[in-house]
Amino acid sequence: MKLRGDHHLAYCTNVHRGETWAETLAALEHHTLPIRARVAPGLPYAIGLRLSARAAAELAQPAELAAFRRWLDRHDCSVFTINGFPYGAFHGTRVKEQVYAPDWSAPERLAYTCRLFDLLAVLARPEAGGSVSTVPGSFKDFVASDPARRDAIFANLATCARHVATLAARTGLDLHLGLEPEPLCQLETTEETVAFFADWRARTPDSAALAPHLGVNYDCCHLAVEFEEPAAALDRLAAAGIRLSKLHLSSALRVRPDAAGRAALAAFVEPTYLHQVVAAERGIVSHRFADLPEALAAAEAQPPGADTEWRIHFHVPLHAAPAAPLGDTRDHLLGTLDWLAAHPAACRHLEMETYTWAVLPPELQLPVEEQIVREYAWTLAACAQRGLATA
Repeated sequence: MKLRGDHHLAYCTNVHRGETWAETLAALEHHTLPIRARVAPGLPYAIGLRLSARAAAELAQPAELAAFRRWLDRHDCSVFTINGFPYGAFHGTRVKEQVYAPDWSAPERLAYTCRLFDLLAVLARPEAGGSVSTVPGSFKDFVASDPARRDAIFANLATCARHVATLAARTGLDLHLGLEPEPLCQLETTEETVAFFADWRARTPDSAALAPHLGVNYDCCHLAVEFEEPAAALDRLAAAGIRLSKLHLSSALRVRPDAAGRAALAAFVEPTYLHQVVAAERGIVSHRFADLPEALAAAEAQPPGADTEWRIHFHVPLHAAPAAPLGDTRDHLLGTLDWLAAHPAACRHLEMETYTWAVLPPELQLPVEEQIVREYAWTLAACAQRGLATA
């Protein structure tokens, strides 16, 4: 939905199952439209679309794309952003580290992302433009075992950015790709992100012309897990001249990993998604674990000290804190909105991205439509308090 000024808000439909275009459209009709009826009745409504590679290929057929554009017009809906991070299946199966595959060294990732922008060139509206969020280059373990991937990643990102620049020039739309830093990935911290972009620019002769079309999707959950402070992190990206393509409004788990904290975390161990854990001593990162079971096992063998805090890559609801002894990182999200209020031109696209409803412990679960409606209420109130939305 349109917020105050030039900001646009949506929730990401990656929360709904759907790997084919028919399944994706059915989810929009059965979930998204009823949510819209509750949060924006009678108003224009923006959709944060998630398309798998298969769904994108099916939607790209001219008849399907024309039909979807008519569907959007009929319902007074629009698409300003697409989640292009998960390439394949995202629900009901083991995803874990395979969510990063194919990475940006692979031609499949390049072709898929270019196709998403081809779709946005038809679907996006001039007042909002269009963004795509994507994997942060690769997973660190992938690159460590194959260092040659780095050159391919740089080259494919340049090719994609040129494709986006060409579409933007032809359509007049503001189109941009956002790499999404995430724990244990090639782009993990904002310092690593700045270094990556500096290296990419040095290797890409036309990088200055491509800068408006390649930037960062700042996921509040991910950077909070890294113990970054939002104002300092966002200032660092801005000072480096990196475009802020989109803000993912999301929150992570945090806990003191004593016996009670670890017992509470056991309910969040599940087989679908990767839940990286970053440990810090008095705010200084000391260790990283690839997944929650690994962290819990290490803590059983050697209990953490009293000054240790864990932050866990598990997206939790924005509207409700988990029960003690667990906490969340909504303070990072609110700090991000504070920064945006002070720098309103820095980013136009905001997207709520709590995709974990189906794997939350039962006490945190509600019907998915109710969950999302409550997240809208919380987010709009937080934005209104900062002058970013109408109260």
